[in-house]
Amino acid sequence: MSDSKQGLLGLGSSGPAVADVRARLAALSPAHLPEGVAPAGPGGDEVFDEGLQRAVRAFQQHKGLIVDGVVGVETFTALDGARWNLGDRILVHTPGHLMRGDDVTALQERLNTLGFSAGRVDGRFGPDTERAVRAFQRAYGLPDDGSVGPATLRAFQDLRRSVSGGSATVLRERERVRRSGHNLSGRTVVLDPGHGGESTGATGNGLVESEIVMDLARRIEGRLTAIGVSVVFTRTEHTDPTEEERAAIANAAGADVVLSLHCDSHEAEDASGVATFFFGRDRKTAWSAVGEQLADLVLREVVARTGLPNCRSHGRSWTLLTHTTMPAVRVEAGYLSHPQDARRLADPAFRDVLAEAVLVSLQRLYLGDDDTATTGVLRLGDLRAYLAAHG
Repeated sequence: MSDSKQGLLGLGSSGPAVADVRARLAALSPAHLPEGVAPAGPGGDEVFDEGLQRAVRAFQQHKGLIVDGVVGVETFTALDGARWNLGDRILVHTPGHLMRGDDVTALQERLNTLGFSAGRVDGRFGPDTERAVRAFQRAYGLPDDGSVGPATLRAFQDLRRSVSGGSATVLRERERVRRSGHNLSGRTVVLDPGHGGESTGATGNGLVESEIVMDLARRIEGRLTAIGVSVVFTRTEHTDPTEEERAAIANAAGADVVLSLHCDSHEAEDASGVATFFFGRDRKTAWSAVGEQLADLVLREVVARTGLPNCRSHGRSWTLLTHTTMPAVRVEAGYLSHPQDARRLADPAFRDVLAEAVLVSLQRLYLGDDDTATTGVLRLGDLRAYLAAHG
């Protein structure tokens, strides 16, 4: 099999690009691959064999990526960034050409731990990270040029022995939600139906993922706008933006929350149920507490209302979850490859139930300590009455 038009590399691919992936994996520190997993194999440097596939899967698992053993854009970007440790190079903010890598991730984690907000730990040296570096440099008596060179690195090292703790960013995120009030009305929610255009996503039992999730998004939109929420879509029926473009749309809209809607598929016929995902790689530094809370609320509401198997909520570092500046949750609402899941997803009434579950979850996120409702019982009318009483 030759390399695909999309630039994907997988089992059976061959050529210099495969050799490059193998070399990058071989050069990584042991922390990226578990003991006994090596990219070398009998197939030769330029052949994507089973040994390389195991190494790619192990790397993806370590990085919180989709574990499919295929090297696409996200996996290669993570591979390229993994070669850098903090101190290997001077870091600067260059608009339009952001420096990326594990060294930037380590820098952001360090700044957030010290109380200098670098924003979301996304491994990109953007303006928030530069502002945090400048603030740190001023506090430490260094020239505040915003670049991370030898002097700034020495200052970090001096403080490493005496400063530890959780991320101030997590605390700020929670506090923003608490202070923003209970009312869902007036907020902005970005709905991200997966795939679109020529990218249909999963298919099974006569259903197409891109069509199902767009219909679900429209049903959620109707309920949100009915109570005064502004809704922004990341795509139309005919477009398929990249994950970075979808994140940019959400950031430009100044959204309060992002909901990415998907369905799943699996070769195992008994794979069934609903799962949710939020930004989470390290609970101390790279983690969205509010994203996790919303992911858990959506999961519990959907399970309670539909009886779909609970496939749990998971932290991941996927591009949309990482690059948005607000809490983002991805929902995998059933398996199109499972006959019963597909039968239910094909029913408009069932998609109405899913839409109501999402709406109630969003409102419960902002109720905070005043949320005393039992999971699975609130309805749109209940929310309207609550909002009228607390408007």
